[in-house]
Amino acid sequence: MVDRRLLVLGVLMVIGTEGRAADEPRPKTGKRPVDAAAVARFPAPGTVVPGAFAFTPDGSSLTYLKAETTGPGRVFWRVDVKDGQPRVVARPPGSGDTDANVSQAEALRRERMRLRDSGITQVSRADNADVSVFPIGGDLFLLRGDGPLERLTTTPAPEIDPKLTADGARLAFVRDDELSVYDLASKQETRLTTGAEPGLSHGLAEFIAQEEMNRLTGFWWSPDGSRIAYQETDERHVPLYSIVHQGGESIAVETHRYPFSGAANAKVRLGLIASTGGATRWLELADPKDDVYLARVDWESPKSLLVQILSRDQKSLKLIRFDAESGEHRQLLEEKSDRWVNLHDHLRLLNKGGFLWSSERTGYRHLERRDGDGKLVRVLTSGDWPVDDVLGVDESRREVWFSAGRDDPRQLHAYRVSLEGGPVVRVTSSAGTHKVVASKDGNHYVDVASSLDAPPVTMLKDRAGKVIFTLDDAAKDARLAELKLAPPVLTEFKNREGTTLHGAYYSARSRSLGEKAPLIVMVYGGPHVQTVTDSWALTADLTAQFLSARGFAVWKADNRGSSRRGLRFESALDRNMGTPEVFDQVDGVKFVSASWPEVDASRVGITGGSYGGYMTLRCLALAPEVFKAGVAAAPVTDWDGYDTCYTERYMGTPLDNAKGYKSASVLTRAGDIRGPLLLIHGLLDENVHYRHSSRLINALVAAGRPFEILPLPDSRHSTRREGDRQYIAERMASFFESRLGPSGR
Repeated sequence: MVDRRLLVLGVLMVIGTEGRAADEPRPKTGKRPVDAAAVARFPAPGTVVPGAFAFTPDGSSLTYLKAETTGPGRVFWRVDVKDGQPRVVARPPGSGDTDANVSQAEALRRERMRLRDSGITQVSRADNADVSVFPIGGDLFLLRGDGPLERLTTTPAPEIDPKLTADGARLAFVRDDELSVYDLASKQETRLTTGAEPGLSHGLAEFIAQEEMNRLTGFWWSPDGSRIAYQETDERHVPLYSIVHQGGESIAVETHRYPFSGAANAKVRLGLIASTGGATRWLELADPKDDVYLARVDWESPKSLLVQILSRDQKSLKLIRFDAESGEHRQLLEEKSDRWVNLHDHLRLLNKGGFLWSSERTGYRHLERRDGDGKLVRVLTSGDWPVDDVLGVDESRREVWFSAGRDDPRQLHAYRVSLEGGPVVRVTSSAGTHKVVASKDGNHYVDVASSLDAPPVTMLKDRAGKVIFTLDDAAKDARLAELKLAPPVLTEFKNREGTTLHGAYYSARSRSLGEKAPLIVMVYGGPHVQTVTDSWALTADLTAQFLSARGFAVWKADNRGSSRRGLRFESALDRNMGTPEVFDQVDGVKFVSASWPEVDASRVGITGGSYGGYMTLRCLALAPEVFKAGVAAAPVTDWDGYDTCYTERYMGTPLDNAKGYKSASVLTRAGDIRGPLLLIHGLLDENVHYRHSSRLINALVAAGRPFEILPLPDSRHSTRREGDRQYIAERMASFFESRLGPSGR
């Protein structure tokens, strides 16, 4: 359920909890209100921005992906640092790479990546050579420098997860669940592994790693290209879950090995193999009786690698060094927590020995420098704020670049700190959200800056923050002149326990539903996501703008359990999902009704998808006096039906926390849902199965509670077809109008 979209950051700050200036001026933008057709169109206005940035090894150029128009079809661009003139150097051949022409394996991988773009959607670059490889339409294409684009494969089966060696001479990928190496000079392919069968694969990350551990790969090149570390995944013992395609002229069935909470996980082994072929040396990751996750793998040198092992209960994370020659291993450190240990990608090897690490032992994630034996050298950052990401290490200056919301958790900024310790220096200056990519030498960085009032501007800056050139300005999107987009008001309030929470309020821009407007709460509410941010993403939320244009006031609040507030804030839901979050959402509605006189607190609806769908149902059941109607999309209805890693992190297993599972279930509270309910669920959803809604339907029928259901025969966890998205938007608005409008009171 991890949501990797950048939902972070924001603040048009209203200090305190006693309300806001209700009639403060709003910028007048656009010509017409947002309608359902605009909601359905992807990407949203002002959100077509460059991504997948990388500086070339010599630092002279910058490459990236971006659409040539306002559509989702991306191409590969290059710009020289000196002249600042971007040019397209690769376009997808033929029809490109779209949802219609990718294999089922790649389609499922895109679901794990939350990838909705088309064209050139992924790029693999060599670390030390100006060479790139693109998977397009199931085949691989090579680009050297400015091109031309060269097709490498034409096989019926797709090549998955291509990765180049550091020198760009060879390429590894997975095809038919086996790992292969392709020599770019001789154009010879060598298959390294054999024995794959249904449920047994080599070189692919298992479902749990991709969906819940933010690890999308299952193999790793050694620095010199002599070896590959790869995982073998055996899930033949995991029961098959079948999904029937019933929306077309013919019927098809797909099956998945889905590990339900408390049940068996896939068995994962980590092996080392010469890149020219040969026998595999299997590493001893843990005692055979221990149930663990392979969390992270990093080569330390051509002869050793660092492996992170997470315990099944996720209260222990061990960093272990393995000798690639002998297989001998030694534990360097262990992170422990009585709640859970969150994984990170902050490990960086240092040229002068040792490595960079981060820990949440204080309740907030902070950077540490460790020696080669894993011993703490010094803590580099501290305070009541967490480090979000490591942006790079400037070895010449002995500096670490990182991102955080140090000054305000609704903003995102880049910072630097010395590896020798000392003050933290803020790199980005203007308020809002800054997504930064730094060059290896620390002399330049890309800054994609946005705020509530300003679409993203992509700039190349020097170390001092001076703009060298503007690469892209999303404010030039012509659609911004067509639609009325009003930024929400960001504010803060205290919940019943005195914890400060953040909210965003969109005023009703029509009085068609009465002088006092009904309120729609848009919620996610789960871990790993932050919705209240000082970013253009909040203003470009066209669903919120659409509801506002239809006469609803709209409210978002980040309850306890959401991200970027530290482990202490997140762990409020430890073994107790679906209760503290509801209390916080109730307190948010009370704050809104006291602060905005235009809101009719007797007419409050709620909507969300995935964890937000679960929250919608929990709010309807636990606080029916507040929430009078709800639209729940792809909701979890009982945690015994979700996967091991995500669920057990927060809830334990159904066996050791039976009371908590029962309390957190929607099914046990179905009879408490009094308000009108619309359920929306894709029949092909392989993440939150349609079974969740089916079980709820049975519970609602048994309790005699009315409801409406909108099944989507061809949708997975995300809705990719524009026509479906438009229908859903209109259906949702009409549902709320009929239940919360003047005639529905």
